[in-house]
Amino acid sequence: MLKNLLYGAVLLLVSCGHTLSIEHYGFITKLGSDTISVESVTREGNTLTSDEVDRFPRVRIRHTVIKLNQDGSIRHLVMDIHTPSEPADERERKVIADVSTDSVHISKMDGTGTLHRAFATGGSIVVAHVPQMYSLYELYFAAALKHAPASKLEPGGTVDMRQFYIDREFDHFPLGRAHVRPLDGGKAEITHDWLSGIGEATMDSSYHMLSYSGARTTYKVEVNRMASPPDIKSIAERFEALETKTGTVKQLSIRDTVHAQIGNAMFTVDYGRPLLRGRKLLGDILPYDRVWRTGANAATQFTTSMQIKLAGMQVPAGTYTLWTVPHTNEIDLIVNKQSGQWGTEYNASRNLGIAKITTQTLSASVEEFTISIVSDNIHHGTLLMKWGTFRWTAPIEVQ
Repeated sequence: MLKNLLYGAVLLLVSCGHTLSIEHYGFITKLGSDTISVESVTREGNTLTSDEVDRFPRVRIRHTVIKLNQDGSIRHLVMDIHTPSEPADERERKVIADVSTDSVHISKMDGTGTLHRAFATGGSIVVAHVPQMYSLYELYFAAALKHAPASKLEPGGTVDMRQFYIDREFDHFPLGRAHVRPLDGGKAEITHDWLSGIGEATMDSSYHMLSYSGARTTYKVEVNRMASPPDIKSIAERFEALETKTGTVKQLSIRDTVHAQIGNAMFTVDYGRPLLRGRKLLGDILPYDRVWRTGANAATQFTTSMQIKLAGMQVPAGTYTLWTVPHTNEIDLIVNKQSGQWGTEYNASRNLGIAKITTQTLSASVEEFTISIVSDNIHHGTLLMKWGTFRWTAPIEVQ
């Protein structure tokens, strides 16, 4: 039963006296209980055809045809992209990429004109990057694993690749770098220029990607192969209707700013607010004994206009970043003197201090991560953090 769910249906087509396999399958990507992308794939020999929709956070609907080399790398790609929330002259876009042994030529066309780019590859394996399109990830892993035996990798070594970018946000970037590390038991890891952390795939002996986990990255998605291709048209219509109804593109984790006052001290907290999405937090999404950015995306910024004590730490007036480290029975709060950085750029050498803070369990779950500052009197208050069923508090003393 499980194998039937994991593997796509394989048909046999006799053409010109040769037996050609045709595979039909799909991928579904979830962030907690929310579906982020869905894809229907047909693979016939060295031709891969994909129909896909993702909302990351902008809804994009894609039709892609890829011609592959024998080693599984990309030779020719044509992708038509419909982005409902774009201006009318940018809503429909076509991307064409041709890859040779030493270069990649990319053309991107919409109502505003055509953009041509050309890059030298140095003979590397070339792959294409779309954040939540997992047939492309399958090609990453398959090409690397096919190449690994010939490259005579040392234990723990990686197959190095170059990646080109499809979506408008990446138009001004040159080829990036990707690295796949084969592991035992059908596993393989990936890192690349736009992935903070390490992704892990489970592959079978035919180079099918059965599942992918972003648990060790900042994109904490879980991806599974589908035996039957999903109905992309109806799913895309639902995604597009929902985006149109709200009238805006909502970030997966919105940015928020808290302003508060205790006595004469003014405070600001600027932070990302991830959603629970049905996930287990402590020990899973927030691993024990690892530094967390205390929010999402950019590091959480904390500004105080006066010198204070925060959880017993002397904090002069200024702007800092707040980090936390969950442990099994306690929580560390870290005040760091660096500010303005992305939330994976934690530099322990810049720490101002580390202190234990109070942790409690809530009776009602909080869906959206929330930071607040509560004033008790002109000299005392509390920094309060809530998410899921946890509640963390740190005393503030205005001096």
